[in-house]
Amino acid sequence: MLSRSLAVLLAVALLMVPSPASAAPEGTLTVRSTSPLTLAYSTPDPHPTNWVGLYRASGGGPVDEEYVSPSLVWAYAPESAGEVELPADSLEPGRYLAFFLARDGYAHLAEPVEVRLGATGPVAFPVDGAVLHNARQGDPYEAELGGLAAGGGDTVSFAKVDGDTWIEVSPDGTLSGTPRFAADRVMPEGVSRRDPSRAEVTVEATGADGSAARFTATIPVVRRGEPLVDEVSVLSLNTWHGGTQIDGYHEKQLRFLLESDADVVGLQETQGVHAARLAEALGWYHWQGPGSLGVISRYPIAEEYGTAGAAAGVRVALDGDDAQLNLWTAHLGYTPYGPYDACFDGMSVERILQREAQSGRTGQITRALAAMEDQLAAADEVPVLLVGDFNAPSHLDWTEANRERNCGYADIPWPTSVLPAEAGLTDSFRVANPDPVAAPGTTWSPLYPFHNGETGRVEPQDRIDFVLHAGTDLTVLDSRAVVVGEPAPVPRHRGNEWTTDHAAVLTVYSLG
Repeated sequence: MLSRSLAVLLAVALLMVPSPASAAPEGTLTVRSTSPLTLAYSTPDPHPTNWVGLYRASGGGPVDEEYVSPSLVWAYAPESAGEVELPADSLEPGRYLAFFLARDGYAHLAEPVEVRLGATGPVAFPVDGAVLHNARQGDPYEAELGGLAAGGGDTVSFAKVDGDTWIEVSPDGTLSGTPRFAADRVMPEGVSRRDPSRAEVTVEATGADGSAARFTATIPVVRRGEPLVDEVSVLSLNTWHGGTQIDGYHEKQLRFLLESDADVVGLQETQGVHAARLAEALGWYHWQGPGSLGVISRYPIAEEYGTAGAAAGVRVALDGDDAQLNLWTAHLGYTPYGPYDACFDGMSVERILQREAQSGRTGQITRALAAMEDQLAAADEVPVLLVGDFNAPSHLDWTEANRERNCGYADIPWPTSVLPAEAGLTDSFRVANPDPVAAPGTTWSPLYPFHNGETGRVEPQDRIDFVLHAGTDLTVLDSRAVVVGEPAPVPRHRGNEWTTDHAAVLTVYSLG
């Protein structure tokens, strides 16, 4: 998807405007309550198999009266007028669309209605404040905060409490305005002097239940005519079934993403929905694949390349046509797993590499690199990034100096790292941390640190998640494996602040 959640909802609203060729549905559908989710309906054409279904606002609903994807929850609505209660307690907070549909099909009996599900309790933000995407002096600016507030009852409204005069706040939480430049502003501690200005606004969210919470947004502002973005933070995150293995994962994921200050994120294990969910809440742009892969970005997604086997790519416009990058995210096959072959079964290097091919990973990375070939050839014009969970180590880590750590093995040419290197991609973590002994950068696994519960054997610790790059316009400033807190291992993981079984990888690049 190229647009933010608000744009998606606007597009749906436009679809609901009747055209001369088709009459508007004569029935009605309204939200009576969200806890429990109860909708009232009416129709002049009752039938035992009329039904109400709930879909994510980011897509999947039958807006054109045709099947797109299954409803999340549904119930029959057989009467000429009545109410239905949908079992929505297990759904994440966010925006949804409810449809009143005819006879086990997808013809509209009423206009779709928006449903906003929030956490129970008083209204709250996942963090007290965060830095938003960059603005430029004289250019119109917009950012969405409405999806960040949870709780507060059926509705939440937003208002500006304090902040720079050019920033306006609409009741739905949209920030807008045309930034001015404050050259005499004192830079906060830790903020680079390259940042010419930072605007701030404090927003108060008020729930229907009377509760309120405040959020302070910081907006970096660059001078007129200067590049909008001179540094970009790139994150690779395997979400572990979208985060659903952890209690309260939605709020915890938002908190991490906001505090990480990531600009573009390649996601894995999104289950076909969780990239859209996160982008909706953050007010970001996104591409959501039907399976594991997704991308979310503070900056617009200008083009979607689709999938190439176990990888998928998009082009992100950091500054319109003036600064763009190609981002690919990959999730390679997980079995058989090479470190198990080495550490548990003592296989020869030849046999380990045979099983790498059998796993599908060698073919998957080959296919991904073939899809990227033209972009890699032009990487000095538009930089290229390949991020993801490769489910295999790096040849840069299985070195002679690291033989003891790697179960007595060294110099294994793992294809999923050798082939990208031969294609011109550079491992950003090893640029920032060249010594694999001093900085192992382990990403598998913070939740299996010592013991594999299935096998009863010590779990090998390895770096299997990567941020790779090509292009002279990208210079690595920092790269690190990231875990929040001290996660309890499986099976005591449900209450962890960290929502996945992988460490994330965050790389900061300078541009130009």
